Amino acid sequence: MLKKERLRIETRLVQAGVGRDTLTGAISLPIHPSATYRHPAVGQSTGYDYTRSGNPTREALEELLADMEGGSRGLAFASGMAALTTLFLYFSSGDHLILSEDLYGGTYRVLDQIFLRFQLTTSYVDTSDLNAVNNAITPATKAVLVETPGNPLLGIADIRAIARLCKQHRLLFIVDNTFLTPLLQRPIELGADIVIHSATKYLGGHNDLCAGALVTADKKLGDELYFLQNSTGPILPPQDCWLLVRSLKTLALRLERQCQSAQQIAEWLDLQPQVQTVYFPGLPTHPGHQLIQEQATGFGAMLSFRVDSHQRARQILERIKIISFAESLGGVESLLTLPAIQTHGDIPASERERLGICESLLRLSVGCEDVNDLIADLRQALNG
Repeated sequence: MLKKERLRIETRLVQAGVGRDTLTGAISLPIHPSATYRHPAVGQSTGYDYTRSGNPTREALEELLADMEGGSRGLAFASGMAALTTLFLYFSSGDHLILSEDLYGGTYRVLDQIFLRFQLTTSYVDTSDLNAVNNAITPATKAVLVETPGNPLLGIADIRAIARLCKQHRLLFIVDNTFLTPLLQRPIELGADIVIHSATKYLGGHNDLCAGALVTADKKLGDELYFLQNSTGPILPPQDCWLLVRSLKTLALRLERQCQSAQQIAEWLDLQPQVQTVYFPGLPTHPGHQLIQEQATGFGAMLSFRVDSHQRARQILERIKIISFAESLGGVESLLTLPAIQTHGDIPASERERLGICESLLRLSVGCEDVNDLIADLRQALNG
């Protein structure tokens, strides 16, 4: 008989929850919406007491999350920001964090407008430059958090090299793996201590679910983060846990189609006269093209491109018909975003300008539609 640990991740995802209900043999994972649990007797427990502290449906999901990333413990949250906020609560007043400058604007917002009030300080650096990371380390530094690929400029950080640097300085190393998922990139195997997901995105995959996840390499660290999760309560409800497990069963199929289409679209955009730059690590001209092949098994399905004027960008957003002008990413429906005023609008204008996040930069989340239809939609929108 095949052992579970010898099965490929694609098989383990499809089989998630199968056989868990020994009472009925249900193939689909049961949903347990109970808020509380009846105890057999004084001093005895079924293992569940109150659903904030533990729920059978959420437990199944969290075990799957840990298995996917090769970690010791997984935790499911009501959103990606709930996961990040719980993670930041792990640190103390006076601690210093180093983060990618190419990252989601909501991460910047929660640190700059909320955690700064509690004296949690930050430095944002180009984490594709190992020297920049090293130079930002201070005696107060406790952790390095990278998004790789970055958002929205798709910069690639060297996970192995930063992991070695963090180990040398006894820093916690955190990787946001939202863009590539554990099917394409496994940060814990490369030396990360914690992996973050906005599970709303590729893990959920259908633009119908809001969720977040943390996975730790170390069980003790996972238990400490669980204490924060249980104490503050940002859990993912059981119905959404079931929906996320169901969505994960098709992740491999969805991602394969999305990655193939993204490669074709990036190559097509790169030839268009109205497009100045395409940011996609699958293009040989991308500065991280070689590195991502060394630490991942694919380039992902996210790309950004800069057109020749902000008027052109707005024209495209007004004319697209199949692709939707909307925030978020990773779903089966293709979405086009204007980061300067949407996902990264809370970053100060001067910082956005320095990074090149201007109103001529568009970010495309490639969905599962036929790639020829998507290119035709972009063509007519570009040409006006």
